[in-house]
Amino acid sequence: MPTAEETSLLSMPDDAYMNDEQLAFFRRLLFADKARIEEHLGEIRAAMALHERDSDELDQAAFEEELRLALRQADRETRLLANIEAALRRIEEGDYGYCEETGEPIGLPRLLLRPTARLCLEAKERQEQRENHYRKTRGEG
Repeated sequence: MPTAEETSLLSMPDDAYMNDEQLAFFRRLLFADKARIEEHLGEIRAAMALHERDSDELDQAAFEEELRLALRQADRETRLLANIEAALRRIEEGDYGYCEETGEPIGLPRLLLRPTARLCLEAKERQEQRENHYRKTRGEG
C-alpha cells in the first residue's frame, strides 16, 4: 500500500518527472536505507567480535553456520550500500531516474520498488535475457 507521499508523487504529471520534490523524496529514502544497512552491518561486526570460541564443538559448529549466513547477508548489504551511494551520486549529478542504457525515464513505480534502479524495465529485461543466453551457452543453464 503506497504512503500518502508516494501517492502524491505518482499523481504528478509526466512533465514533473524528477522534479525537486521527487528527488528530495528519493534522497531521503536512500539515506534512510543507507543508515539502516550501516547499522545492521555494525551489529553483525559487533556480534562477530563478541563471540568467544567455544570448546563445545556443537556450539562452535552452530556459530560458524550463523556466521556464514551473517557474512552472506553482510556481503549482499555491502553491495546494496554501494548501489545506494551510486544512486545518491546520480541524484547529485542530475542523472537519477533515467535509464543508463536508453536515457529514458525509469519511472516512479519502478523506482519506488527499487530506488537504486539504473535501467528502465525494458533495458533490465534485455540485460537478463543476455545473461540467461550467456549462462546457457556456457552450459550453466
